[in-house]
Amino acid sequence: MIYFDNSATTIAKPPEVAEAVLYAINNFGNASRSFYDAALLANREIFKTRAEISELVGLDEPLNVAFTCSATESLNLVIAGLIKKGDSVITTVTEHNSVLRPLYLAGCDLDFIDCDDEGVLRLDEIEKLIKPSTRFLVCTHGSNVTGNITDVKRIYEICKSHNITMILDISQTFGLIDVTFDMADILCFTGHKGLFGPQGTGGIIVNGSFDFDIVKTGGAGVKSFERFQQKEMPDIFEAGTHNSHGIYGLQKGVQFIKKIGTGAIHLKERKLAERFYTGIKNLKGITLYGDFSGYDRLPVISVNLEGMTSADLATSLWENYEIATRAGSHCAPLLHKRFNTVDMGMVRFSFSYFNTYEEIDICICALKNIAGY
Repeated sequence: MIYFDNSATTIAKPPEVAEAVLYAINNFGNASRSFYDAALLANREIFKTRAEISELVGLDEPLNVAFTCSATESLNLVIAGLIKKGDSVITTVTEHNSVLRPLYLAGCDLDFIDCDDEGVLRLDEIEKLIKPSTRFLVCTHGSNVTGNITDVKRIYEICKSHNITMILDISQTFGLIDVTFDMADILCFTGHKGLFGPQGTGGIIVNGSFDFDIVKTGGAGVKSFERFQQKEMPDIFEAGTHNSHGIYGLQKGVQFIKKIGTGAIHLKERKLAERFYTGIKNLKGITLYGDFSGYDRLPVISVNLEGMTSADLATSLWENYEIATRAGSHCAPLLHKRFNTVDMGMVRFSFSYFNTYEEIDICICALKNIAGY
């Protein structure tokens, strides 16, 4: 199998990730629940993973990293914990449903930053959307459809000047490019994509102090006679048994990234994407989506081929060439509406550090064959 669906999840991971999960399954007790060796071992490694992640983003306080099961859970917890009905919130048309649906559920007053024909957000519109009741801005760092990277530092400066809390979805960028804690007030991440961790891992990085409502509660292993869950980080988001097995695997993924360096990872993935783009951009009937004018983009390329639905193209790639891609709407409905691809969808190719140039060339040949060359 040639695997080009890394924006969904990375399958090829450093071998130490799987080794760590197996070790944890056989050796970890329930963290924060007792003082025998197996429980303390789990507790220490969970804290060490917090420290590794906080170091990766330049944060001094590891306890400002809370673990969840996914970016989706992270965004749900943060949005439900902060945003109230009637709050005015700014988001964008490029968002994943893990941002949009919690915002819809919150009942807040939503305004959307639009994008141009290449999916680049019109950041000049932000100031026009701000009103006295605007309290939050929620956006993605990198599009899972176009591969465009958002200038979040510019957005955050605008937010700070208007006392707006910025919540950033770093699902597609964390581990692939440099991400720092000072890009937003709150960052929500997943572990199983660019961080090379196991599925079922994710988290929340908090830059500052916020009065979150309790939206997830239960046993925490501390202060059991208190009626309500503690509101301090990271306890407010971590009721229940930790996924210590997955978190230990995530630790090894993060350590691998730190050893290789996000710069080297981004360079390799960028070259893979550039090779693919160069090989297919002039194919008859091909449509590409996104901004390809510069190099600062994610290794994500979404296409359509004239005369085929995205499902038909992806099926042909899989059944005839064993190339795995992602067809459809990619859980980004507003962006597909903007591109008028609601009915046909797109086929997304997303590359990883562990992909090869040979795989890229095979896929280019496959697309040429399907296109009739």
